Amino acid sequence: MHAQLLFLLVMAGWFSCVCAQAQVASPPVTQPSLYPPLEDTTDNKQFLQSLKRISQKKTLFGRAVKALVVFKPRRIEGPVENTLLPSTYAQHNYKVVRSIYFKRLDAFGYSINDTLALPDNSLERLGNALHMRTKRNLLRNQILFKEGDLLEPLDLSESERLLRQTAYLLDARVLVNDSTSTKDSIDVVIITKDVFSISGSGSASTSGTRLGLRDINFMGIGHQFRSNYRFGLSEPQSWQFLGSYFIPNISHTFISAELLYQNTHYYKQQSLSFRRDFFSTDTKYAGGATVAWYQTLVPDYYEQGGPGESEGEEPVINHIPLDYNIQDFWIGRAFRLKSYDLAMDNPTRFITAARFLNIKYTQGSGPTLQSARLYLTAFGFSFRKYYKDQYLFGFGRTEDIPAGNLVALTAGFEDGAQKNRMYLGVKAAFGKYQPNFGYLYGGLEYGSYRYQNAWEQGVLTSEALYFTPLYRLRNWRWRHFLWNRASLGMRRPDLFALDIDQEDGIRGFSSGAVRGYRKFVLNYETNFFTPLTLLGFRLAIIGFADLAWLTSIQNKSPLKEKPYTGFGMGLRFRNEFLPINTIQVLLGYYPRLPLVNNQQDFKLFQTTRQYYEFNDLRFTQPLISEFR
Repeated sequence: MHAQLLFLLVMAGWFSCVCAQAQVASPPVTQPSLYPPLEDTTDNKQFLQSLKRISQKKTLFGRAVKALVVFKPRRIEGPVENTLLPSTYAQHNYKVVRSIYFKRLDAFGYSINDTLALPDNSLERLGNALHMRTKRNLLRNQILFKEGDLLEPLDLSESERLLRQTAYLLDARVLVNDSTSTKDSIDVVIITKDVFSISGSGSASTSGTRLGLRDINFMGIGHQFRSNYRFGLSEPQSWQFLGSYFIPNISHTFISAELLYQNTHYYKQQSLSFRRDFFSTDTKYAGGATVAWYQTLVPDYYEQGGPGESEGEEPVINHIPLDYNIQDFWIGRAFRLKSYDLAMDNPTRFITAARFLNIKYTQGSGPTLQSARLYLTAFGFSFRKYYKDQYLFGFGRTEDIPAGNLVALTAGFEDGAQKNRMYLGVKAAFGKYQPNFGYLYGGLEYGSYRYQNAWEQGVLTSEALYFTPLYRLRNWRWRHFLWNRASLGMRRPDLFALDIDQEDGIRGFSSGAVRGYRKFVLNYETNFFTPLTLLGFRLAIIGFADLAWLTSIQNKSPLKEKPYTGFGMGLRFRNEFLPINTIQVLLGYYPRLPLVNNQQDFKLFQTTRQYYEFNDLRFTQPLISEFR
């Protein structure tokens, strides 16, 4: 783990250690009038000067500080105005788009808010020389208008958001040139900043060797490929391979295609998929098609009555083969509702969708598994809007925050090999954002089958996510997160389907002995974004506290059980100029552990997976409520 982390830090930071260096902040650059800067007090010299004095000493620690921290003033991207996205563009509705000018910026040395800024050293110029800039045609395909179009409401704001959501762009601005625009026509300026698209990784240890290569903007055309190869493993299969090729937005249809192949001892997959989501609030049609084949070895928790918590060795869980293939097709249609305000479009959409899923098990069995053809229909209402903010999951880049409401009803019929039954599900969710309050999301979902006049295999889930406004103290910023999830099984035979490991409950916790039927999870996290940079990676200090209640007894509240807990802190590294995940190194303390051997109260672990994520309030394909 440590060798892999060091390799990533050194290799990825080589090109960008001068692009995001931590130091006394320079005054914010002048921004376009569309995004007026917020006041930023950055008098943090004493702390940085003390670090600089330490770096000048000839001690081992002083030399380490000198090697890792650069004290050159860093160009600060000005803070964005966290207001509703469409509000700035409403005055341009129904004007003719006369021209579109693209200003494309390379990954290093340029600023999205100061297009006159240039790379000022050879490393930045070398990094840009090795990077293939995003093609103009790819950017044209990603926006919702072209020259000569009559500009529809939300076209400008939605185009900016769609550009920003691509993997190959760090940030984007869609601006109107007011100096050349007229009362009935506008000239649009689109500024984009690329991400350095190529990344590689590797590690070597006594347990095996891993090599990885990834490009998220192949030849500047937006195609993505990734490959990961491991060999020398001490498993029945001594090698593993994962490869995929992804094509986004084929010919401006917003249809994406992906080919994937994975081969490990426990999991083999081959799949081909096409999909078109309700990517914009004005999208009328969505759909998808997937064919896939799976060969897996899954843990059998039901042997000898389940895992259970007993003193002694960690229970030995046997793995049984489970092979299956699927064919999955769906289509959806969104309808614009009538607006009684002639000056404004009604943002609420009524959406209907239908899905056919054919799943065939060729080997293996389970308490809830049967080969079946599933026919589902869904309808509901969706209202979405987006705000802009910073320092949520990134380190200063512009991030889009979804708000609105979603209500969906799903009904269908399962034609199974063992039994036929009806299905009914309902989901409701909302998201609310205020600059002085923060963000609050709440969701509730229920789904169950109807068989022989009785409900079975049901699940009730709830979720709530809150984060505070961004607090500032000189050159430091911090924010708090609170996340709650609950999952309750109802008349289900799979009593050990739920766990509280890692992202499903407690960070750093893992045990096959702790599984259940109902759970309640509460996670707290605080993030302190420092002005420091290590090898080009921005640095944040995080602290967390996780609690999880779990029971394997039907009709019993999980809150009546003694909770498992985890507390810890650590560091988070992120280089937003490069296409690699956030790296976290955490130290956790776990007061309660299963009564089995080889469990440690304190654990140092690394993760690259994002713990929190937004629910986009987007209407998706008709789904069976997930039990996890």
